[in-house]
Amino acid sequence: MKKIVVLTGSGISAESGIKTFRESGGLWEEHKVEDVATYEAWERNMELVLDFYNQRRKQLFEAKPNPAHFALVKLEEKYDVKIITQNVDDLHERAGSTNVLHLHGELKKSRSTLDPNLVYEIKGWELNKGDLCEKGYQLRPHIVWFGEAVPLIEKAAELSAEADIYIVVGTSLQVYPAAGLLMYVDQSIPKFLVDPNIEEIPYISNLVAIKEKAGKGLPVLVEKLLAQ
Repeated sequence: MKKIVVLTGSGISAESGIKTFRESGGLWEEHKVEDVATYEAWERNMELVLDFYNQRRKQLFEAKPNPAHFALVKLEEKYDVKIITQNVDDLHERAGSTNVLHLHGELKKSRSTLDPNLVYEIKGWELNKGDLCEKGYQLRPHIVWFGEAVPLIEKAAELSAEADIYIVVGTSLQVYPAAGLLMYVDQSIPKFLVDPNIEEIPYISNLVAIKEKAGKGLPVLVEKLLAQ
């Protein structure tokens, strides 16, 4: 069974009603990124950061997977599909994808400020000041903030290097280190880039650019791959 690795970004979730950072003037819900998505912001104003992610979590509970998410599930009928996502939502899992690697963390989880290995499911949509881990330390959103290391990037690079087919969907390829994953992909294999605003990348060989939104372009691509 051939292995397809899919790198997904915010564009695939935007069609489910989840706002993207780059498409809203560099703001998330009217907040500057340095005020809500850095460790410095956490230290400066914990309540603001917690409320910001609570609101995003509440929004996520109202969102539903779209045709692009379901198309990737269908791809599992014929291929070994591994998804590497930059998104912190759980729409891939809710659609039915069975193997998802979250590079930037997961919105519905929290982790200890003392021990990053202590990770917990959040019950409901709220995480508040005073919510503690088992060792008595404040819980923070299980999110990789700007300026923090991306713990799973090496695993993502390994998966990318093993691909027989590589698909990039809904990402500007401007956020590193995720954007650098294409450099680990075998130059000889087929690659597909699904995004309405993207151009072909001259230094990447065997790349087909599909200038469509994920919900339209990805189901068509999946049908073609299933027919092969």
